[in-house]
Order: sequence, then structure tokens, then C-alpha cells
Amino acid sequence: MDELHTLNSLGFTLPSPAYLFGALFFGVVGIAAYRYGKKTGQARPRWIGLGLMLYPYAVSETWQLYGVGIALCVWLYLASKQ
Repeated sequence: MDELHTLNSLGFTLPSPAYLFGALFFGVVGIAAYRYGKKTGQARPRWIGLGLMLYPYAVSETWQLYGVGIALCVWLYLASKQ
């Protein structure tokens, strides 16, 4: 417990469970999209899948994680309808 207080005093905080769940969920969706794009030879699902897997490293707020993730999933859904 002492280590946690030391990390907090240095400015390091642990992500919330909601953030961890979102990062895991969108990462799994990204892996599935990437594999689907690779299997069918389509570039758009591969790039969207790669984006879904990597963007959690760029955002730090939970609302941003879910906002960008939902937007990318909608884009993936619309791209698959074409």
C-alpha cells in the first residue's frame, strides 16, 4: 500500500476498471477486424482494426476511450456494408 501512495505522489495513477474494460474490449474488436480484413484482402477493415488496437495508448480519459472506440466501430460497421 505504501508503494501506491509513492506512485500517486509522483503523479502516476492506475486506470479505472471502466477504462481497462474498454481498452480490452476495443482491442479484441480491433484484432477481429484486422483478421477479417486480412482474410478477405480488404485494406479498410485492417487499418480500422489496427486503429482500434492502438488508440488506447494515445488517450488517457475514459470518456475519450469510449468516444473514439464507438466512432471507430461505427466506421468499421459502415465500411463492411459497402
